[in-house]
Amino acid sequence: MNDPRAGQPAQPSDLVDVAHLVTAYYTDVPDPENPDQQVVFGTSGHRGSSLKTAFNETHILATTQAICEYRKAQGYDGPLFMGRDTHGLSEPAWASALEVLAANDVAVLVDDHDGYTPTPAVSHAILRANDGRTTGSGLADGIVVTPSHNPPTDGGFKYNPPSGGPADTDATKWIADRANALIAAGLEGVQRMPFGRARAQAQPYDFMGTYVDDLPNVVDLQRIKDAGVRIGADPLGGASVEYWQAIADRHGLDLTVVNPLVDPTWRFMTLDWDGKIRMDCSSPYAMASLIDRRNDYDIATGNDADSDRHGIVTPDAGLMNPNHFLSVAIQYLFGGARPDWPGSAAIGKTLVSSSMIDRVAEDLGAQLVEVPVGFKWFVTGLIDGSFGFGGEESAGASFLRRDGRVWTTDKDGMILALLASEILAATGKTPSQHYGELTAKHGDPAYARIDAAANREQKAKLAALSPDDVTADTLGGEPITGKLTRAPGNDAPIGGLKVVTEDAWFAARPSGTEDVYKIYAESFRGPEHLAQVQAEAKQVVDAALSD
Repeated sequence: MNDPRAGQPAQPSDLVDVAHLVTAYYTDVPDPENPDQQVVFGTSGHRGSSLKTAFNETHILATTQAICEYRKAQGYDGPLFMGRDTHGLSEPAWASALEVLAANDVAVLVDDHDGYTPTPAVSHAILRANDGRTTGSGLADGIVVTPSHNPPTDGGFKYNPPSGGPADTDATKWIADRANALIAAGLEGVQRMPFGRARAQAQPYDFMGTYVDDLPNVVDLQRIKDAGVRIGADPLGGASVEYWQAIADRHGLDLTVVNPLVDPTWRFMTLDWDGKIRMDCSSPYAMASLIDRRNDYDIATGNDADSDRHGIVTPDAGLMNPNHFLSVAIQYLFGGARPDWPGSAAIGKTLVSSSMIDRVAEDLGAQLVEVPVGFKWFVTGLIDGSFGFGGEESAGASFLRRDGRVWTTDKDGMILALLASEILAATGKTPSQHYGELTAKHGDPAYARIDAAANREQKAKLAALSPDDVTADTLGGEPITGKLTRAPGNDAPIGGLKVVTEDAWFAARPSGTEDVYKIYAESFRGPEHLAQVQAEAKQVVDAALSD
């Protein structure tokens, strides 16, 4: 149930005390025996709040030392690119990490103006430095200090290896285990030097200029400029704030930065569905202010705090459902807009993304690869060109350069936002109008995700669900055609369960970053049928959690 104030402006009582948050970061020490206070890497790194002793200086010092040891063991001896977003805990964690990296003789590259750095700009920098290499000496990697769209109380810390994308579980498990061992040992073994010396050793890197100058090679900015598309870009107080103005200036676009404010309390936000401040650009509640201004622009866009997610707002439809825009983007990119892409390039989707993508891919005659949740599953394919596009239902995606080479191997909300304007410039139709054409051709699916509270033990039970836990032969009145615990695209475990019929499906899985479980469901037979599918899905989950 939504909070009654969802979509309303934040009030003073909703705001975090940033001074208290930062003080807790430096003064509170985690209990190494408490699982909720240990280093845990979800799908996008370690996240938590200093107020819950889940993201504190101890965690970052230990995790950074573990990263130094991991990269040394792997032979990664090139520079490490480090960026941070605008969360209140990001700069303290960035400083702590820098002290450890410098003491371990790691050559660190930081923003040349001490600015904020979007996740895709770090991925772009790593790939550029490695120039297609994934083995050998001098390989670069990176750290991004961000909890993405999480509330202002949270901090986040993620490691990107030389592939440029999110680290795989073999790396994150080793790093987390070593970090927790260092914490248990009272940080014995952590090397560290004073911040002043560490900062003086760091080398400047022009993240923004390098990224912004390269953009025409992935999105047709000239076409957008020539068409005079009026763009409103809302950074939602995040790391892309300076980037959008630079994009407008460098490429001559009719682009307005809707809100250039940066404030670690995010006092200018509207509350999300649960009454929390959350920079989720796929949420109509968090995006309410921009939606209200949709008629001021031909295309309006939003990004989350580290700019790896996108939200697309059109005058005719308001905020597009992320699945809808992914479907349109795929239809456009694979439908002739990228003639220099490899003909064999596949479409990558996570198994909780809409089946509309399946129908679009089939209509295009393109290969579809369905993988578990997590952008890491697209990294290798984007590097070698076997994936032209990889996307997640949570509004995260990336795609190849116009010549078919890799752009980023992490989610890039800025190029997806710009792609919406390219689509309008090239076709004369908004992405939402294009989606209307897709539904007329393929059907109009109803899609929803339900989040519910779940503790660590309950999430473990949910992750261990098996096909045998579904004893029914039908779902929503249709014969069940598949009970999946492994992804059909790569046979990797999905950490949950997906049940499929001809016209509907549901998937249940625990969150890797929050104390909730999620039930995704979709039906091509309408909202009432979707509700029936959701009810039956919840029965399966409740039974599993009560055992």
